[in-house]
Amino acid sequence: MRTLPVLRDPVFTPRPYTALDQFFLRYIRDERDLPFIYLSIRITLTLLPISLLLYLPFVTGWTWWALAAVHLVLNNAVFKGPFGLMLHCTSHRPLFRKEYEFMNHYIPWILAPFFGQTPETYYSHHIGMHHAENNLDDDDSSTMPYRRDSLRGFLRYFGDFMLTGLAGLMSYLNRKKRRKLATRALVGELSFFAVCLVLSFVNFPATLVVFILPFFIFRFITMLGNWTQHAFIDPAEPGNPYKNSITCINVKYNRKCWNDGYHISHHERPGMHWTEHPTYFQKTLPKYAANRALVFDEIGYPTVFFCLMTKRYDILARHVVNLEGTFRDEAEIQALMRERTQPILLPAGQLA
Repeated sequence: MRTLPVLRDPVFTPRPYTALDQFFLRYIRDERDLPFIYLSIRITLTLLPISLLLYLPFVTGWTWWALAAVHLVLNNAVFKGPFGLMLHCTSHRPLFRKEYEFMNHYIPWILAPFFGQTPETYYSHHIGMHHAENNLDDDDSSTMPYRRDSLRGFLRYFGDFMLTGLAGLMSYLNRKKRRKLATRALVGELSFFAVCLVLSFVNFPATLVVFILPFFIFRFITMLGNWTQHAFIDPAEPGNPYKNSITCINVKYNRKCWNDGYHISHHERPGMHWTEHPTYFQKTLPKYAANRALVFDEIGYPTVFFCLMTKRYDILARHVVNLEGTFRDEAEIQALMRERTQPILLPAGQLA
């Protein structure tokens, strides 16, 4: 159990702009999103050319394998996290100005498929369903009905998503009369699979490395992230973001992935800019304390997930920030966490 530390997570700091910065600032809506431009350029100039080389017939033998290894490292170890959360941020807040709106398709339609993210599906799922339903019953990716400190529970959750995720999303969007989003998701998903099918006949090993493996890795990481972010839910108030989400502060992940650790405030104010979360967190500390919110210091989602799967509540409790003396001791924190990871009854009275 920890006292509130000094926050080290990134906030916007004005700086002199270079001539290149000034050029890009003419096109984007918010100067604070300038890092997204440079990340997109780095990906375009590295990952995409390597992907193309893997398809060329004269690239064979050890050269092909070396390029495949570099591609997998760049894709999954270097760019996947920052890109995935850039897509997240630009889904909530479009990157380019209205007069250049067509450029907003570059990230989801050109770059995203190389990370296994089917165009439009993420937006339709995350904006059209997940935030609309706030992890409650109608959210097809809700963690509520599962035991959230169980590996078996997580594997069932991931399996359910892989097998029925698209069908569930389409059913939800049509039921809610959000048919435009349903069409976008279906077109994006089918387009991705069609391209993969055609390219598999051209060069299956390259397609496996460039598109298929990233697809499975992305969906696994996405569901692991959502599981962890919504692992602790108060059954009495499952729709309260302070009681159905967590916040992770002072972790390298926040510097690399645009303050994604601030999931409570993100669900409370989904349109908040990523640089504003640390300041907003400090301004609203009484609400965190009043709701007995779980704020972890110096551990991120992977560590929280590992501790849940191994039931190491003692480690988790040691990293919980005791805001305004909310908790008496670590034993009380552990009891609260165990209570909040229990399955929550669905309307039909069934447990998943």
